[in-house]
Amino acid sequence: MKHIQVYFKRYGRSWSLLNKETDKVELLHKNYIRSLKVEKRWIRFYQAIIFLVFFSSWELFSAKQWIDPLIFSSPSKIWILFMNKLQDGSLLTNLGVTLTETVFGFILGTFLGVLLAAILWWSPMVSKILDPYLVILNAMPKVALGPVLIVALSPGYPSIIAMGAIISVIITTIVVYTAFKEVDPNYLKVLQTFGATRFQCFKEAIIPACFPTIISTLKVNVGLSWVGVIVGEFLVSSKGLGYMIIYGFQVFNFTLVFLSLLVIAVFATIMYQLVDFLEKKLIKE
Repeated sequence: MKHIQVYFKRYGRSWSLLNKETDKVELLHKNYIRSLKVEKRWIRFYQAIIFLVFFSSWELFSAKQWIDPLIFSSPSKIWILFMNKLQDGSLLTNLGVTLTETVFGFILGTFLGVLLAAILWWSPMVSKILDPYLVILNAMPKVALGPVLIVALSPGYPSIIAMGAIISVIITTIVVYTAFKEVDPNYLKVLQTFGATRFQCFKEAIIPACFPTIISTLKVNVGLSWVGVIVGEFLVSSKGLGYMIIYGFQVFNFTLVFLSLLVIAVFATIMYQLVDFLEKKLIKE
């Protein structure tokens, strides 16, 4: 009994102090989480304000003819045209074409870029041989290859998808390969000590270490794929949002041009948010 009393006299106060400190930490954590939520609400609020001010100003300037309404149109005219195109089905048809081409170009460009990066990491000799050519290809304007792809693959979906892929594949290769090379070599040495093969080192060390870089590349490729596909549709397509932009320009219907641009902006943002959601989900797992 005396031992218990001595124990509580010696450690009882320390235990109560520890509980108090734990409560303080929990309170600080709750306050931090609350502040993050408040900050997020304010960010959404300011984003909404900027959105409303931009479109309200656009409508006002166009109505007052402070800007040329023939060239810059107005949100109300764009909305009316949007509803008309939605009712006759032409908008959904053209959107479906461009969206399909963009998704395939995005997947193909990302896959080929990561595959080429893996090949370069696997063979240092191949990497040294191809390094100057990668630099040249990266500096070359990929859009200029559009006519070549059209002749090589024939006008249509293959050439447009190839445009969506080729515009992102080189930058993906360079960025991902650089990330592969910068992985701490000590990780590989530890795995090799336990008898791991080169493939196992790549699977267990390289890919997990470079996962954030690969996801960041996906985010960049979303925008690049849209650019490649739209340029491809400028050159050859008779369908798609790129075709709508060119057609609107040819007939001097800039309301159609702005409608197409806004639809592209909305769906490019949706694709980006999907990649961002995928990143958060995979990181949690």
